[in-house]
Amino acid sequence: GVCGFFPANSEGDDLRVFTDESRTQLQATFHTLRQQNPKTDGKPNQALSDFVAPVGSGRGDYLGAFAVTAGPEIEAIAHEYEAQHDDYHAILAKALGDRLAEAFAEYLHQQMREAWGYGRDEQLTPEDLIRERYRGIRPAPGYPAQPDHTEKRTLFKLLEVEANTGIQLTEHCAMWPASSISGLYFAHPDSRYFAVGKLTHEQVEDYAQRKGVPIAEVERWLAPNLAYEPTPEASAVAAQPLAA
Repeated sequence: GVCGFFPANSEGDDLRVFTDESRTQLQATFHTLRQQNPKTDGKPNQALSDFVAPVGSGRGDYLGAFAVTAGPEIEAIAHEYEAQHDDYHAILAKALGDRLAEAFAEYLHQQMREAWGYGRDEQLTPEDLIRERYRGIRPAPGYPAQPDHTEKRTLFKLLEVEANTGIQLTEHCAMWPASSISGLYFAHPDSRYFAVGKLTHEQVEDYAQRKGVPIAEVERWLAPNLAYEPTPEASAVAAQPLAA
């Protein structure tokens, strides 16, 4: 596994990551998406960028990142069973690999909270950890709070994930070995997991502009989240498998 802390501030719905504490040289930019569904409970429409202090706020904030894997050995064991037509044990091996990766991610998050400082006084039971009764979140690209799998490319470059762990990204932004997890660390005490939900063309257009990619490409990756029919260019490739 690999992890790191980086000086960071938000700018609109983007997260700016800097090379050092001077915060003058940009190292990476993560692009987040904001909820658009009307709310009746008075709560704001959230984006992950809300959990990092804005540029110009006078607050020097930070963003964490990580990637962990159970290793290629799990894949090899599963393939051995598959070669013997033993699907049952192949599935068990893969399930065990997924649990090991998840346990590694949970352990590393605990270590990161302690290193960050705010988690040093935690006295959490295993049940507390399972129920995530701690401060902060570790959302992953491709999940409800940031459904765009391509943000993994920025994370992998920032942490030099392949060189440090052997985890690789496929052209569809799936991770190999499959028993791998990557994501970002947010320390804000009010940070919570949420689902972005459906997106209008207006936000997709803005998102594409911020990322510097064609709208059709964004529509392809965010097809399940679109509140409208995508362009013909995106529809032509939407049936292709993306990341799991």
